[in-house]
Amino acid sequence: MRSAQAEVEAAQARVMRILARGHELAERQSHGSSARVKSRDMALRAIAAEIAGATRSTDRSVQRRIGDAVGIVDGLPATMDAWESGRITRAHVRLIADLALVLPPATRAGFERIAIERCEAETPSRLRSELAILADRMHPRTLTERHAEARDTRCVRVFPLGDGMSELNIIGPTLLVEGVYDRATRQAAATADARSAAQERIRARTTSAAVTAVAGAAGDPGGSSRRERKAASEGGHGDTQDEILASDTRTMDQLRADLLLDMLLTAQPGADPTRTDDGPGTLGAIRAKVQVLVPALTLLGADEHPADLVGGSPIDAETARTLAGAAPDAWIRVLTHPVSGAVLATDTRFAETPLRDFLKARDRHCRFPGCRVPAVRCETDHTIDYAQGGKTCVENCAELCQRHHSMKQFTAWRVRQLGDGVLEWTSPLGNTYVDEPPSATVQFIPDAVGPPTRRSAPPLTQASDPPPF
Repeated sequence: MRSAQAEVEAAQARVMRILARGHELAERQSHGSSARVKSRDMALRAIAAEIAGATRSTDRSVQRRIGDAVGIVDGLPATMDAWESGRITRAHVRLIADLALVLPPATRAGFERIAIERCEAETPSRLRSELAILADRMHPRTLTERHAEARDTRCVRVFPLGDGMSELNIIGPTLLVEGVYDRATRQAAATADARSAAQERIRARTTSAAVTAVAGAAGDPGGSSRRERKAASEGGHGDTQDEILASDTRTMDQLRADLLLDMLLTAQPGADPTRTDDGPGTLGAIRAKVQVLVPALTLLGADEHPADLVGGSPIDAETARTLAGAAPDAWIRVLTHPVSGAVLATDTRFAETPLRDFLKARDRHCRFPGCRVPAVRCETDHTIDYAQGGKTCVENCAELCQRHHSMKQFTAWRVRQLGDGVLEWTSPLGNTYVDEPPSATVQFIPDAVGPPTRRSAPPLTQASDPPPF
């Protein structure tokens, strides 16, 4: 087992060295360029895309891995040697890199030597606190100075979890993140307190009603009447509201999540540079925008098939129907082939906006191989540039995210249309990658027709009437 594990670690170390060489190649390709920063970035994007095609990865993730590899290979040579020899694991390398790469080179070597010795005898989880304290003591700069730079790493990411759920991850200054959590906790506690108070009022009314019934049975009709009138005056709307509050069974975690999502989707940001008075500015008017594909029968409630949240994961039918009922904009009908799932037509003619609507319905996400940026956040690209005589039509347009739109313009990556929305990309090394329009994940399929396939869709419908569902 130890021998096999050592071979795995050595292979992973070799992959990291290869990734680091990709960065060196980008530096050489951009050397001497007048716009060196942009040229280097485009060269790096092209190389990352080449590696991604060979390894069936996304070019964004490969480019991030290249950046990580450069820091470790160039900045931690002793750690790389220990990794390749099987003395430490990938997890140890990540721990050392997280703590050592923020140290200046003069101090880094000493920390690296001590850390490797400790890693050879202990697990990463047990060493994290010990090595973190060591790194902080060896750092010549104060935490205040380092925090000022660390603020640049703040970001927000989304991770699909399945079953219609996703994780929202935010990285920000500790004080603000802790403040957000504390505020959400206090609001959740206030909601829980309101629930407890409502439950107590219901119990009090129930007890009062029982006492009234006993008094009436004991021959106190006058007192009973007065208590009934008082209970009636205190009831009505309050009873209904209390019943609603008392029926809430959410836990504190669930309350925190619901409150945070509600505020993020509806609140006005205080730091809005577009505000000119006390009213909401442009940022406050921005609302969330998602692209959802729902089968017509599911929308009508005839079945419970999941809907497709483009760029994310499936959502349940009830959520899709609720979203459809609350959508302020008109829905676009999309006719798909029952076997291939290919988009045949939308319910609009091909003017400028309808063309974009059609392409977003057909492509659903960026059409560079492996990219999943939703089409609603993409740009409509002319495969043959408009300036070179390319037509603005379905056969010469596709949706590309800003990253891959730029890469098509400024690197040696090339693309051509093969028909039926199929794109063929050619890398700088001459490798070709075919990207087909995504088959419909949600669609109406007659009982007599088998499961959907990806190709052989009929030609695009050109009828003037809106297509049926």
